Amino acid sequence: MRLKLEGIYPAMLTPFTKNGVHVDYDRAAALATRLADQGVHGLFVAGTTGEGPLMTLDERKRLLEVVIEAVGKRINVLAHTGCFDTASTIALSRHAAEAGAVLAGVIAPGFFGYDDAALKQHYKAVAKAVEGFPVFLYNLPSCAKNALSPDLVIELAEQVDNIAGIKDSSEDMTVLSRILAGAPKDFTIINGVDAYSYQAYLAGAKGSVTSTANVFPELFLKIFANVRKGNLKRAWQVQTRLTQTCSVFRYGAMAGLYKEALRLRGFDPGYVRSPQREASSPEKRALARELGALGLV
Repeated sequence: MRLKLEGIYPAMLTPFTKNGVHVDYDRAAALATRLADQGVHGLFVAGTTGEGPLMTLDERKRLLEVVIEAVGKRINVLAHTGCFDTASTIALSRHAAEAGAVLAGVIAPGFFGYDDAALKQHYKAVAKAVEGFPVFLYNLPSCAKNALSPDLVIELAEQVDNIAGIKDSSEDMTVLSRILAGAPKDFTIINGVDAYSYQAYLAGAKGSVTSTANVFPELFLKIFANVRKGNLKRAWQVQTRLTQTCSVFRYGAMAGLYKEALRLRGFDPGYVRSPQREASSPEKRALARELGALGLV
């Protein structure tokens, strides 16, 4: 079984209370509603930008439930369920299916280095545990350490019916292109690198899971819509602006910068969780100045 999925999916920030002590579920619901009102096609919950790896399994489950309750009838809610171990990944993936998420996005397990045989075993076990529910691979070698090679992705796509797609954040258009060329036609490829969204859509990616869309979803929506309409010059103009914006955010290195930018746009998304850190006063001033120079705040 495959899943038709396309459009713009913010990798939703997770609001925490001061010092990151608790998840602020009320703010999370408000942020989800704000993004849905801005026209995004769905949300990716508890991913990298959402600080999911810093949360307990119970927090991740509750956060997903809160977001689904807030916006699940209006837009798609995607659950990030990847963990270091297979058993926890299965537990979160089963919960995602039961809670009403559209799919489970599973980042490659990290810390230890694994070969393709181990990664294949992991993904097959997760998919089997939620048979009939779509599982998306999530390739982020810069954080997870273990890269999902195009050959492995294509093999899993061909062999496992409910491995339905991938979010590719490899930062390598060659990797994305090889997957697009080799995977089954009904396998959905979603781009995870904001700085080449336009190029990915032209190549055949069906949309984006994106950090920057927490703050500026309109940039992605304009690029996506204009590419689909064939207005490539306009789409490229917006992409050049987006690429400059990605540089301001240090290409996703600090969740605190996205949260500060949201404050500049009138929404308070709470705090980060340690060992993430808040933006410093000089960083906040620089952020406001740079986004102002781009005409974004």
